[in-house]
Amino acid sequence: MSLATRPKPLLDIWNTPFWEACRDHRLVLQRCTATGRCFFPPAPVSPFTGRPEWEWITASGRGELWSWVVFHQGYFGGMKDELPYPVVMVKLDEGPFLLTNIDGMAEEDIAIGRRVSVRFPGGPDGFVLPQFGLEA
Repeated sequence: MSLATRPKPLLDIWNTPFWEACRDHRLVLQRCTATGRCFFPPAPVSPFTGRPEWEWITASGRGELWSWVVFHQGYFGGMKDELPYPVVMVKLDEGPFLLTNIDGMAEEDIAIGRRVSVRFPGGPDGFVLPQFGLEA
């Protein structure tokens, strides 16, 4: 597996702070200042109030495996050599869900409900992709 060949994220005004934090090995989320609830993906307004009243917070980086699937179809050219590979949905302790890959886990270790934590093993062209592995 080579993270360097993965597709690069498409940057916009809303997600750039997220990717900059990942480069610094931090996981950040937006938090609605009216409700105190976190949300992802980054957006110009809170999904809870519809207002642009939010702040960036540093997340714990911990969560629970909520769902997973093994991709057998090559959707991304830079990942064809990794087929088949698992894709997991993590429910972060702060509430939002994050669709991601695993790091340092064998497929047989993947199970719904397992506790996981974020890792930042690398990525393509200066990006660092957050991935999750078993919580230490």
